[in-house]
Amino acid sequence: MVGDEASIAQVLNRLRRAHGQLAGVIAMIEAGRDCKDVVTQLAAVSRALDRAGFKIVASGLRECMTGETGDGREPMTEEELEKLFLALA
Repeated sequence: MVGDEASIAQVLNRLRRAHGQLAGVIAMIEAGRDCKDVVTQLAAVSRALDRAGFKIVASGLRECMTGETGDGREPMTEEELEKLFLALA
């Protein structure tokens, strides 16, 4: 992933949090926890993944708008950004 270090750190933090939450959901299911508790935690995992995805897309949008990719590659086209947004919708 290309982007500034702060954005990458935020994405990784969110993904690590989601990873831990997902492990918790698996443990809850294995322990036979209440369905309501499991679904609540699963929704939290989903939100964490969505936020990480949106941060990645936002970084891509910034690169597209400024034309600065940081690695010499061409910035994303409008169509590529649209596909990324739709993938998260």
